[in-house]
Amino acid sequence: MLTLRGGRRYIPRVTPSETLKTRVQDALSTVVSARMIRALDVDDGGNVSLTFLLSRGDPPTLAREVRKRVQSVAGVVGVRVNVLDADAQGAGGAGRGAAPTPGQVPPPPTPVAMPLLGRAIAVSSGKGGVGKSTVSANLAAALARQGHRVGLMDADIYGPNIPRMFGVDRKPEVSGGKMQPLEAYGVKLMSLGLLVERDQAAIWRGPIIMKIITQFLRDVAWGELDYFLVDLPPGTGDAQLSLVQAIHLHGAIIVTTPQEVAVGDSLRGAKMFERVGVGVLGIVENMSYYVCPHCHERSEVFLAGGGKRLAAELGVPLLAEIPLQAGMPGLADRGHPIVVAEPESPAATALDALARAVAATLAVTPRS
Repeated sequence: MLTLRGGRRYIPRVTPSETLKTRVQDALSTVVSARMIRALDVDDGGNVSLTFLLSRGDPPTLAREVRKRVQSVAGVVGVRVNVLDADAQGAGGAGRGAAPTPGQVPPPPTPVAMPLLGRAIAVSSGKGGVGKSTVSANLAAALARQGHRVGLMDADIYGPNIPRMFGVDRKPEVSGGKMQPLEAYGVKLMSLGLLVERDQAAIWRGPIIMKIITQFLRDVAWGELDYFLVDLPPGTGDAQLSLVQAIHLHGAIIVTTPQEVAVGDSLRGAKMFERVGVGVLGIVENMSYYVCPHCHERSEVFLAGGGKRLAAELGVPLLAEIPLQAGMPGLADRGHPIVVAEPESPAATALDALARAVAATLAVTPRS
């Protein structure tokens, strides 16, 4: 309030958006420091747009906490959160009070060996919709049925379907400072789908993806395993690079379908692993053919031979040709891997052979 000449008083007008912005700033001050916030805009409709810095030392759940804290402020209608990599911008440790160093970009972390996890294998695909998660789930269940100790980490941040395919949906417990993986069909499981709401979209960039993958590797009580499978999202993005920077992988399995569109994308995915020093164990051609359940006649639904041509071009084996099978998607939706629900079916037989081929390649003896 100001006093003008003549004794008149002037009370500055505060807009509703400015009042709401102040309340949002007060709420944010309880979870992040002021120097982490790069931009904060609030419009008259109650929509908040926030940009803040996140460094490697900050907890991976910080972005979610920030969003929840802003959403809890009375008057906020919508929230848009953008996250910038503090380390890449030379502001490492901004959340802990360290002075930023302009232009400083740290080298990528060196992957570490985690011997207790056994053989670490990435299951990847060049494009979505080829059945990569189905192959991951059934490969894990088949290895467990063959006597191996298996863990499956769902790193498909944008489409975490592994919990549904194994029929688990409860949140993991925390004991001794570590998350306890859930278990189904002899497989230990961890997925972002167990930690967030079903309808929550993962609108996240590289720094958060790196933190989630690192946390799933180091802050989960996996115990001692023979095989550690990682179901990756399609493509060659942040999740793939984060994984190869965080853990020493023993190899990658590339899943494709017979069409050239899928094969071309899978070739690029395989080349990405080669460039970062991860060997490709082999190719899995999914939806390879169809076997009639009545007459048992085999039909080529798509163009044939794509997986075989890709394997030949890369100089790696074709590990399996998995057929299309009626009822298999329904079993997956109900949480029953085909290798468990119908172990004598054509798809289950092919997936079981895939598990034996992987075990033979990596020479891990099944445990009684």
